[in-house]
Amino acid sequence: QLQASGGGLVQAGGSLRLSCVASGRTFSNYPMGWFRQAPGKEREFVAISLSGSSTFYGDSVKGRFTISRDNAKNTVYLQMNSLKPEDTAVYYCAARRGFITHYTDRGSYDYWGQGTLVTVSS
Repeated sequence: QLQASGGGLVQAGGSLRLSCVASGRTFSNYPMGWFRQAPGKEREFVAISLSGSSTFYGDSVKGRFTISRDNAKNTVYLQMNSLKPEDTAVYYCAARRGFITHYTDRGSYDYWGQGTLVTVSS
């Protein structure tokens, strides 16, 4: 029900925009977010867009990444600027069916996309 895309290979300092299209139901009222998982590491919270206008970010991406959503398209985006080699990971979109409190906890989400690989070369 969530389809992520937009990953690829980029040089350090470059930008990428990830997209996550939801299908099967309307996600406009659901919190939607992004996580990432680097090889050998735990899945890490990146950003979340709540059903209103509130957004929150992981410390490692603050000031560089921006999450946004287009409810008419049932899509959430992650604009990634000033990319660093340590941003290399598989990026997953996720959604919560209802109110969310522990948004940094991957167990709080009900839906997951399949992941899209982002590789940042130095």
